[in-house]
Amino acid sequence: MDVNAAVAALAAIAGVCTGVIAMLAFRWSERDQARPTRTSLHTDAVLPPGVDTVLSVLRSSAVVLDESDSVVKASSAAYALGLVRGGKLAVEPMLNMARDTRRDGEIRQVELDLPRRGTGRGEALAVSARVAPLGSRLVLLLVEDLTEARRIEAVRRDFVANVSHELKTPTGALSLLSEAVMDASDDPEAVTRFAGRMQIEATRLTNLVQELIDLSRVQNDDPLEDSEPVRVDELVAEAIDRSRHTASTKQITMASGGTADLFVWGSRGQLAAALGNLVENAVNYSPARTRVGIAARRVAAPGGDLIEIAVTDQGIGISEKDRERIFERFYRVDPARSRATGGTGLGLAIVKHVAASHGGEVTVWSTEGQGSTFTLRLPEAGAARNRRSDQDGPDADADADGGADGGAGFGSGHGAASTFPTPDLMTEPLPAPEVLP
Repeated sequence: MDVNAAVAALAAIAGVCTGVIAMLAFRWSERDQARPTRTSLHTDAVLPPGVDTVLSVLRSSAVVLDESDSVVKASSAAYALGLVRGGKLAVEPMLNMARDTRRDGEIRQVELDLPRRGTGRGEALAVSARVAPLGSRLVLLLVEDLTEARRIEAVRRDFVANVSHELKTPTGALSLLSEAVMDASDDPEAVTRFAGRMQIEATRLTNLVQELIDLSRVQNDDPLEDSEPVRVDELVAEAIDRSRHTASTKQITMASGGTADLFVWGSRGQLAAALGNLVENAVNYSPARTRVGIAARRVAAPGGDLIEIAVTDQGIGISEKDRERIFERFYRVDPARSRATGGTGLGLAIVKHVAASHGGEVTVWSTEGQGSTFTLRLPEAGAARNRRSDQDGPDADADADGGADGGAGFGSGHGAASTFPTPDLMTEPLPAPEVLP
């Protein structure tokens, strides 16, 4: 009896001990689950409330460092710039700034040039880094990419320098010529000669100022605000009339073809200026007794039909190395010849900007000694084309396409054979063209 009681007592004690051990084990398991992990210590649990949300909407690249210089939080832009690698800040100057700020609590800012990742080129990434304490344990690093801002500033600086140089040339010439006129006041023949030179320089100065105004206008004005369907034949006639006097002086024949029943959509003033610049360049850079042609056609494109207007000359041509830069502001293939023709180096820059703002493009084919073809591609005025289809019937568009293709009498054919016939047709008659002496 005593033995059974003892066994029962031992069993009860064992059961109580087992229950206590199970309860302690359960409590320990709950405590381990509630204990912060290493990952949580380095994310939301460490950052002050709301900081994570603020950092996610900042345009700057953001990096938060803890006491051990480990990255607690980094934005996707910081990784894209290569600031963070392997959980550490990869830029030594920024890391030193962070340590100094953690030590004395002062806000620091510096501009740095960092190597660009993955380009294999010597281009530098310009950044502005600002470091500030975030609470008592963390440091916040904000990095702003200044590369594009510096590029724009360099372009603006070069533009101002080029404008100053271009203005200095004619104004200096006018000053010298005026002194020469004063010194030759007793010589009527010399006064007449110097006055003629002054008139030339004054005209060059006027053209430069006007093209600067035109360039500023096309950059600031939105062509969509005053857009309308514009007849291509009217644009061509206006461009030809603009260069009529110069062409007549050099005995250059200007002819147009394939421009009937074609419409483009955009600002009439800007389009007229762009096409006028192309025709004027063709006349200015063509030898005497040659031919300049303007041809147009409609071509199918995935996003909608395009109107191609090609201006072809038999001039000096453009070398391959110059073709890549001729649309830059103030760039001249032959500076001496440009001064002789009164060129400012802004005409093609205006053409390129007008084409881009209208959703089109301008391209060039050229061979030295054979001439050049500049092709302006612009979206067709869909509304005007639909109205024309309603008036003329369902076959109007097909007829217009065929007429445009057949009426184009000028073009490159060298690298642009799908657009216009070859330059050999410059010597052949057009189908019912307008020929202006």
